[in-house]
Amino acid sequence: MSWRPTSRDAVWVLLFLALHLTSRVVNDAEAEMLAAFALYEILEPRIGVLQGAWLGVGARLLLSYLLMGVTGGISSSYYLILLLPVVRAATLFGAVSTTIATGLAALLYLSFLLFLDFQTVVIPADQQQEISFRILFLFLASYLTYQLARVNRDQAARYRSLAGEFAQANENLKAAQSEVQRSERLAALGQLTAGLAHELRNPLGTIKNSAEMLGKRVPAGDAIAKELSGYISTEVDRTNELVKRFLDFARPFRLRVEPVDLTEVLDRAIVQVEPRAATKRVTLLRNDSPDTPVVPLDAQWVEQMVANLLANGIDASAEGGAVTVSTRGAEGGVEIAVADRGVGIDEANLGSIFNPFFTTKADGTGLGLAIVSKIVDEHRGRIVVDSVPGTGTTFRIWLPDRQEAAE
Repeated sequence: MSWRPTSRDAVWVLLFLALHLTSRVVNDAEAEMLAAFALYEILEPRIGVLQGAWLGVGARLLLSYLLMGVTGGISSSYYLILLLPVVRAATLFGAVSTTIATGLAALLYLSFLLFLDFQTVVIPADQQQEISFRILFLFLASYLTYQLARVNRDQAARYRSLAGEFAQANENLKAAQSEVQRSERLAALGQLTAGLAHELRNPLGTIKNSAEMLGKRVPAGDAIAKELSGYISTEVDRTNELVKRFLDFARPFRLRVEPVDLTEVLDRAIVQVEPRAATKRVTLLRNDSPDTPVVPLDAQWVEQMVANLLANGIDASAEGGAVTVSTRGAEGGVEIAVADRGVGIDEANLGSIFNPFFTTKADGTGLGLAIVSKIVDEHRGRIVVDSVPGTGTTFRIWLPDRQEAAE
């Protein structure tokens, strides 16, 4: 709370001082009420309890009533002071509350008639008309202020809405820029990977054939030589599988899109990873919604995508855990969700998990999720990751229907 004087304070002091100096009849009560009014207007912004909407209007009504009471009542020249609570209400309230506040101001003004002795006092017709005009002008000022305030509120709401839309558009633009940069990196890495993989395939084939021939030619009793040749063949097979994954990532996709029953695709993906799940004693669960539509997709690539996600979920799960794959219709397409209750993904790594060669596994290649992302992009879908470290991770993939895919 700041008590430093402001230009607003000076304006209120000058206005009420001018009212006092221009008054036809100066008395102490009038000066005290004007000072109280000025003090309230200065204190209200600084004291939270005074800033309540109805409390502020009520305080101004009371001060207005007391000021008119000490300056002539119904005939007071200060009747216009009632515009302060009326205008305040019109700028803060809706139509009903504004009308109630204006009605209270009018009733307070008319209540001074109760102090007149009508046996000895007669109000001339022109003064009755003046009183009526004063009441009507209160309602007119209230209505005009309310209309202006409503226009300002509507305009402010539109500006807030536009600001929100601009902020969302800015976020979308940043996401699009990030996606373009990631796509460019993927394209460059893809070209490099493809060239490297092709160069590796021929020497790997030669090494494997040589190891097999060596295994056949060594004496039967040379167990060490046979074991070593077996190691060579096994490592060559593992390297060939790695090269195959490199090529899967680097090779341009040629989707064979056709309407497919997603249930069958998921069944085949689960069959792929069942040995891995059995080794770790992880249970694979299904949750297919009846409203899951038939959508156009490349069954082979989507099967590989789901198998990769299931394999990641199995690796992240503790022994005896569970990985759930579910489907449902969503936004003119289909959503596939793969959820585990494993270690989760650290927040610092979430932005990098789809980058090629990024991995936190000791024996990982960092291509599984990069391939998943590429498959989703080729289907013009989107992928969202929800992960809480220590709780689990859910991958949600949305694939569009035929019309959107055709676009």
